[in-house]
Amino acid sequence: MHDKNGFGTVSSLIKAIIGTILALALGGVALAESPIKIGVLLPDTGVFAGLGKDQKDALKMGFDDFGLEAAGRKIELIEADTESKPSAGLAQIKKLILRDKVDIVVGIVSSGVVGAVRNYAHGSKTPLVVTTAGNDQITGEECSRWIVRASFSNSQINRDMGPWLAQKGYRKAFLIAFDYVAGHQMMDTFKEGFVSAGGDVIGERYPPFGEIRDFGPYLTEIKAASPDLVYAFFAGGPAIKFVNEWAAFGMKDEVQLAGPGWIHSALYIDKQGEAALGTYSALNYFPSIDTPENRDFQRRFRERYDRAGTEFGVAAYDSARLIVTALKNIEGRTDNPEDLMQALLEVEFVGPRGPFRIDPKTHNVIQNVYVGRIEKRGDEIGAVIKHTFPDVQDPPMGCDFDEE
Repeated sequence: MHDKNGFGTVSSLIKAIIGTILALALGGVALAESPIKIGVLLPDTGVFAGLGKDQKDALKMGFDDFGLEAAGRKIELIEADTESKPSAGLAQIKKLILRDKVDIVVGIVSSGVVGAVRNYAHGSKTPLVVTTAGNDQITGEECSRWIVRASFSNSQINRDMGPWLAQKGYRKAFLIAFDYVAGHQMMDTFKEGFVSAGGDVIGERYPPFGEIRDFGPYLTEIKAASPDLVYAFFAGGPAIKFVNEWAAFGMKDEVQLAGPGWIHSALYIDKQGEAALGTYSALNYFPSIDTPENRDFQRRFRERYDRAGTEFGVAAYDSARLIVTALKNIEGRTDNPEDLMQALLEVEFVGPRGPFRIDPKTHNVIQNVYVGRIEKRGDEIGAVIKHTFPDVQDPPMGCDFDEE
């Protein structure tokens, strides 16, 4: 019963305010004591398993370097295997978000996998940092305010390579890549630039995606077409096989081989050896980049893992830096995912690959793209940088975050 002066009502109001303050304070304490959970969505099995391992190693090094906590909250990494398959990737991101209650997801190698998980990440409003998959649509017509890409887009790597090779005098190109999203996007982008610069594409072949037993029939067809340039995209085991069979088939001294740099990645160029010599390629990172940041990264990566850091590793390493920096800038708060996404867009730094920042119009990384030529220097075989395209960024390609 309230007294006639209304003190009971005032007292109740004060109690309500105090209760609200205590609830907010206790909520803040609970948030501060809970770990920040980051889902690591990379392949342990399947055609891209080796690439997944390389990224996991570099990602762990990145979190060790830049911090496994933000504002007193520990960062916990929870791993999930995509099996290099779209269906498995979708199942695993659902598990990470629904069961493990992750605050953010990082990873994905395959363009097919990132296409499969896009809608779920978007619909659940879970921030996703892509460490490899270059599917143009993810930062183009199917962009999402909840997805950023720290690696590259397929077009970004290949767009300038067509004109560059045409300017060097190559006129007749034959294209070959697996029959899947990344293969077609890379070849289509190269072809557009090459043809517009005066070149002619005289043939294209797209073998079924996956491990391939013999490139012989394709090489026979290429040789019969008499191109002066072959532009090829393969990665992992198929890249090793293609380059070695290319040389064994007598093509190395007859036709110029070129392609996006995964055809002779530092991760496996030792398995190609002299068969890779003379190849031109475009990539956002080569171990030979001569900067203090990259020399330091390569030295410490070798000390830790007894091998060179690769383009796959650097993308994962930079992703860790991107995430940790963003989390620190918002004092470790993950209760508002929109704030975290905005923080990711505002991070800028100079890392092993050079200047790094996320384009707010596409959510794709803005970065240098390098042209390398595989050469032998002493006992080492690797890419020697011949040209740099600075601050390469994609056009918005239909992306409009205001319409989401």
